Amino acid sequence: MRAEPQRIVVVGASAAGLSAAEALRRGGYANKLTIIGAETHRPYDRPPLSKQYLTGEWDAEKVMLRPAAHLEDLDVDSRLGIPASGLDIDASRVVLTDGTEVGYDTLILATGVSPKTLPNTRHLRGVHTLRTLDDADGLRDELHAESRVIIIGAGFLGTEIAAVAALRGARVTLIGNAAPLAGILGPDLGAQLGGLHASHGVTLKAGPEAAVASVLHEDARATGVVLRSGEVLLADVVVMSIGSVPAVGWLRTSGLSVADGVSCTTDLSAAPGIYAAGDVARWHNTRYDVSMRLEHRINAVDQGIHVAEQILAGTSQDYTPVPYFWSDQYDLKLQSYGWLRDHDEMLVTEGSLSEGKFVALFRRGGRLTGVLGARSHKALRTWRQYLCDGASWGDTLDAA
Repeated sequence: MRAEPQRIVVVGASAAGLSAAEALRRGGYANKLTIIGAETHRPYDRPPLSKQYLTGEWDAEKVMLRPAAHLEDLDVDSRLGIPASGLDIDASRVVLTDGTEVGYDTLILATGVSPKTLPNTRHLRGVHTLRTLDDADGLRDELHAESRVIIIGAGFLGTEIAAVAALRGARVTLIGNAAPLAGILGPDLGAQLGGLHASHGVTLKAGPEAAVASVLHEDARATGVVLRSGEVLLADVVVMSIGSVPAVGWLRTSGLSVADGVSCTTDLSAAPGIYAAGDVARWHNTRYDVSMRLEHRINAVDQGIHVAEQILAGTSQDYTPVPYFWSDQYDLKLQSYGWLRDHDEMLVTEGSLSEGKFVALFRRGGRLTGVLGARSHKALRTWRQYLCDGASWGDTLDAA
C-alpha cells in the first residue's frame, strides 16, 4: 500500500483548490497541507461576479466561499497573495514570486485561467476584463445609467455582463462572431437569445465585419472601437470577453505538457504525484471520448474532490462526469447537462428560448450527448439520467 504523503501542496486558492483541501481534511488527511494563491482575497465564488455581485445585489462577503476562520479550521499553511512562479519536478519544489520555495510529496495544480485581451489595451482606463473580484469592482464602478458600454465577445460571460449592464440602464452594444452563444447553442437558439437581449435594448453586432479592428483612446482612456467594416462605435466602457487561456505560464519549463491547460491522463494525474483540477485541467473524458477542459464551477469542485479521494485511497479512477453549467441572463436561467460542443444535431423538444421555457437535446454520432433548457427542471433531470445511462439517439427520440 502506498505511503500517505507527508506534504501536500495545492497551487490555486479558488473553488477547485479549496474543495481539494477540504476533501483531504474531511477524508482524514492530517499531515502538512499548503494552499498557494495569487490573490490576497480568501477563496471566493467566481460565477456571481458577472451576476449578483456585478448588479450590486451581493457584497464582497457574500461571494466568499467560506467564513474567514475556515482556513484556520482546516489547519492549512495559507500563502495568499504570493503567486507561484516555477516548478522543479526533480526537486519536488514550487517556487514563489517572493523567492521562497515550498516542498511537496504530492502536488495539486488548480491555477485556473487568465482572460485574453486585445493587443495594446491593458494600460487603458475604461477597458475591463472580468475574472477576479478586483476586476468586478472596477467594472461595477463604471456601469452607470446611460453609460455607453461595448462588450466584445458574445459567449457566456459576455452575454451575462450585457444583461447586467442593460438592467443597470447602460446603453449596451454586444459584439460577437455570430449570434450570442451560437457556437455552442447553434444558430437557431443563438438567434433567439439575441432576440432576448435586443428586447432589453442591447444592440447586437455580429459577423466578420463586426470584428473589432482597434480600440480608440484619448489620454490613456478608451473612447470606443473601430470595427473591421470601418464603423466607429463610441464608448465610456469597453469590456473584453474574448476567451481565456489556462494559467500555466509558470509551468512552461517544468517538463509538464501545458499546451492548452495541464495535460492529464483520464484520472486527472499530470505526472507521478502531480494532479490538476478545475479550469486549468485538460483530460480525456472517456464517457464522451473527448479531450476536454471545462471552465465550469461545479466541475472545479468535483475535480478537486476526485483528486483528493484518489490521493487518500492511493488509487487511479477515471474522471467521467456529465458536465453541468448554468447561465443567468435577465430573468432566464439556462441550465445544461452533458457536452454540447461539436454536436451534429440539436432538437428542441418543447417550447422555445423566446418563450422563456424550453428543452433542447444535442446529438453527436448516434448518442445523446447533451441537454439544455430553461424553466424545465423536471425534464432536465430526466434527460440527465438518460445522459448518465449513455442513451442512444434512437432511444432519446422514442422518449421525446
